[in-house]
Amino acid sequence: MSTSEHDHGLAGERRDLSSIASAALKAGTLVEALPWLERYQDALVVVKYGGNAMTDPALKRAFAEDIAFLRYAGLRPVVVHGGGPQIASMLERMGLKSEFRGGLRVTTPETMEVVRMVLTGQVSRELVGLINQHGPMAFGLSGEDARLFGARRRPAYVDGEAVDIGLVGDVEMVDPQIVRDLTHSGRIPVISSVAPDLDNEGQVLNVNADTAASALAVALGAHKLVVLTDVEGVYANWPDPESLLSTLPVEDAEAMLATVETGMVPKLEACIRAVRGGVPHTHVVNGTRPHSILLEIFTDEGIGTMITSGGRW
Repeated sequence: MSTSEHDHGLAGERRDLSSIASAALKAGTLVEALPWLERYQDALVVVKYGGNAMTDPALKRAFAEDIAFLRYAGLRPVVVHGGGPQIASMLERMGLKSEFRGGLRVTTPETMEVVRMVLTGQVSRELVGLINQHGPMAFGLSGEDARLFGARRRPAYVDGEAVDIGLVGDVEMVDPQIVRDLTHSGRIPVISSVAPDLDNEGQVLNVNADTAASALAVALGAHKLVVLTDVEGVYANWPDPESLLSTLPVEDAEAMLATVETGMVPKLEACIRAVRGGVPHTHVVNGTRPHSILLEIFTDEGIGTMITSGGRW
C-alpha cells in the first residue's frame, strides 16, 4: 500500500470529535431525564394549548412533537385547546365583529357557530394531523362529545358591574370517562373548549380553555396540568424578567392574583383551582420556546413556573 493510500485509509476511519461531543451531550440529556421517566410512567398530564404556539408553524410542529414524545415516553397526555387568534381571523373574514368585555369575547349565536366551526373543524383537525405524523395516536373531540363538559352562562365584570356577554360559560360539570377510555387505549385526546349549556338543552357555550383544562385535570385526577402562555412564567414583579419564579406555593399564587399582569390571571386561576382540586403539580410555561413542555417536565431545572402545594420534585 502506498503512503497516500495508507493515509487515505486512516482518514476514512477517523471520527469527527465534534460529532462525538454532540452525541455525548444528547446522551447526558437522556440520562438526566431517566428519573423523571421512571416517575411519570403512565401519569396523566393535561396540557392547555394556546397563544402564539397555535399560530407559528414551527411552534405548532414542535408542540406536536412534544405531545407525541410524552406518549412514547410512557405518559398519557391530554390536550385542551382554545383558538382565539383563529376565531378572530375567521370572524373578520366573515364580516362579523370581535368584541370583548372584561377580557371575554362577546359571543352571539352567529359568533358561536364560528367558534364551533373553527375549534372543531380547523384547530383540532390540524393539531390531530400534526401529532399523527408521529403515529396514529391523536383523537379529536369537543366538550360536547359524550357530555364531556357541562357549562353555565356567566357574565363579564366591567368596573365591578356584571355585563351580559352572550353564549359564554364556565365549566361546572365534567364526565371524564371518554377521555379515560381513550388514554387507556393509547390515544391522545385533543379537546376543543366548547360545552353544552346545562340550563338550555341544545345550546352550546364558548368556554375558557384554561378553565376547561383545569376542571378536566381535577376530574381525571391528573398528575400534572401544564398551561402554555406567551411569557416565561409567573413574575414576582411584572414585567421584570429577573423576577421569574421557578416554584410558587399555591397560597402565594392566590395572593398574587391581584398583582399579576391581566393576561396571566386566568392561567394562574386555572392552576390554583387544579392544585386545590388535588392535582399535585401545575406549570405555567412559555409556549413560544420550542419543546418547552419537555424542558419543564424532564429536566432538573425546568424553565417555567411550577405552582404546587409542595416543592419542586
